[in-house]
Amino acid sequence: MKRSILVYVFFFLATALFAQNSKEAVISNLDNLEREAVLKGDSTALFTKYWSPMMVVNTPANRVGTVEGTKMALKTGKLDYARFDREVEKITFIENIAVVMGQETLEPQGVSDNAGKTITRRFTNVWMDTKEGWRIVARQATIIKVE
Repeated sequence: MKRSILVYVFFFLATALFAQNSKEAVISNLDNLEREAVLKGDSTALFTKYWSPMMVVNTPANRVGTVEGTKMALKTGKLDYARFDREVEKITFIENIAVVMGQETLEPQGVSDNAGKTITRRFTNVWMDTKEGWRIVARQATIIKVE
């Protein structure tokens, strides 16, 4: 009897861990694909696959913005990077929300602010599981170093 209870508990914990790891893998992949779309300037992917039309952003310029402002920044070349790396340190799930936190290193180019320099910043992406799929609904990026 004790053995069957232990097997059940192990199965339950293993299933829960697998489900958590599976969701984490999905979000990790989506977060990386979103990063790649930003690097490539792929506005179609960003606006149809990754960013919610209701997304709000606490920008590296220390202003609160919307997805419309981010669209304009893409169109005018203000989000143009020669390099854009993202190190995810933590993914946390709260019901249908995934919070991704870590560090980004990028090299802006063209007419972007700090073009030709290396920027290090802390970031938070808030993903929500919507009827269209997982979408970023909020983002924060804070510059911590410019070299």
